[in-house]
Amino acid sequence: MSREILALAEALASEKNVEPNVVFEALETALGIAAKKKADREHMDLEVRIHRDTGEYRTVRKWLIVEDLDYTYPELEKTIEQIQEEIPGIDIQVGDYYEEDIPNEAFGRQAAQTAKQIILQKIRDAEREQILNAFLATREDIVVGTVKRVERHGIVVEIAPKLDALIPREQALPRENYRSGDKIRALFWKVEELNGGRKQVMLSRSSGEFLRKLFEQEVPEIADGLLEIREVSRDPGQRAKIAVKSNDQRIDPQGTCIGVRGSRVNAVSNEIGGERIDVVLWSDDAGDFIINALSPANVGRIIIDEEKHACDVIVEEDQLALAIGRGGQNVRLAADLTGWQLNIMTVKEAEERNAAEDAAIREIFMSQMNLSEDIANILVQEGFTSIEEVAYVAIDELQEIEDLSADDVDDIRTKARDAVLKAALEAEEKLNQIDQDLKNLDGMDEDMLRDLAEANITHRDDLAELSLDELIEITGVSKDEAEKVIMAARAHWFADETNA
Repeated sequence: MSREILALAEALASEKNVEPNVVFEALETALGIAAKKKADREHMDLEVRIHRDTGEYRTVRKWLIVEDLDYTYPELEKTIEQIQEEIPGIDIQVGDYYEEDIPNEAFGRQAAQTAKQIILQKIRDAEREQILNAFLATREDIVVGTVKRVERHGIVVEIAPKLDALIPREQALPRENYRSGDKIRALFWKVEELNGGRKQVMLSRSSGEFLRKLFEQEVPEIADGLLEIREVSRDPGQRAKIAVKSNDQRIDPQGTCIGVRGSRVNAVSNEIGGERIDVVLWSDDAGDFIINALSPANVGRIIIDEEKHACDVIVEEDQLALAIGRGGQNVRLAADLTGWQLNIMTVKEAEERNAAEDAAIREIFMSQMNLSEDIANILVQEGFTSIEEVAYVAIDELQEIEDLSADDVDDIRTKARDAVLKAALEAEEKLNQIDQDLKNLDGMDEDMLRDLAEANITHRDDLAELSLDELIEITGVSKDEAEKVIMAARAHWFADETNA
């Protein structure tokens, strides 16, 4: 039998032009499969080992050594106690494998045929790996291939002889129809390892990077470094925005990317199914960039909130639909392009909101500082938005307000500082009412405690009953922080259920 195995290994190695060791490994796998097919062996951990010089082989059963007597896999595991009872004095540790020889399965025609199939598969895998490595070594970002077939999960594309790639359904453009034999361009996306270790090249036509690379091919000035695409935002197959910046003052970045009579931008658009592309001017100034990104709408003015990273965009009534776009598309793409949260409103809506905010601030000045309506109106008109601003503003700024006398200034300052002190004392008093269990919760900090106290959340169960959105609204923390604190607050509920 050993001579037969050596002869078979030599013959297969010569026939298939592979290393003898590949043949031996395939034979070991085939014999292992044959050994497992024998009755009562399907759950065993078996290995077949062939001596490379003599052709002799042995079948080994492996046992994993575990510590717990209540082991899960009796066909695969043994405890140290069991091994030591069977073989006294054996030197073995938990995590090691104990091996014992079992009778060999006869090497017959079925095992030889299985070995041949395994070798053929190994050869195919090696050839595919070689072709893939050659492709990866010379590939471009934009890959041109031929459609082989369209399947439910995506488009199979031949990108090199004997090498296929896949454009997953979510990475293809909607409403694009391809037939076998059609040429197609796509972005090299990644190499994904599938079950069994096989590798699959994945392509994309819907990513923003694909649009960027198409422009780089179409506009030589980008490759020359004279201009650059700073940001890309896409609604694949429908509309896109790119933000461009010139590195040479002599070059108009928008006109260069658009081309004569739109030749360049149209060439890119035609490649991606007629997707409409807005080329906008990138700017270091957030306000200018936001205004540019909302084109073709004309923006009246904007109000930027740096803390919330949000921007109110105010437009005339006839520009509202254009600024928002069909289904909110224009403002959504602009927000994605700039990275800012954009709130579109008309001049009338802005005036109504400002009036409501002014009324709320005026009411605070009147109720908490006991000011007259006229004095409160003057403070609102001068841009004061909180009692703290009034209390700690430089005295000369108040004195410069024409409608306020010296006595008015002194009175306003005194009342503002009294109101701030009163609010601080009340907040401290509320903070003292908070249970120690709530204060000691994992993830809790001083600012969060003050916000909870202000909302009259003083007990652990009060916090536990809040939803994530309610806690975020009260404290302004992130979703992850809110989830961590609420789960900590609810932990004792689950503990009580377990004990019960």
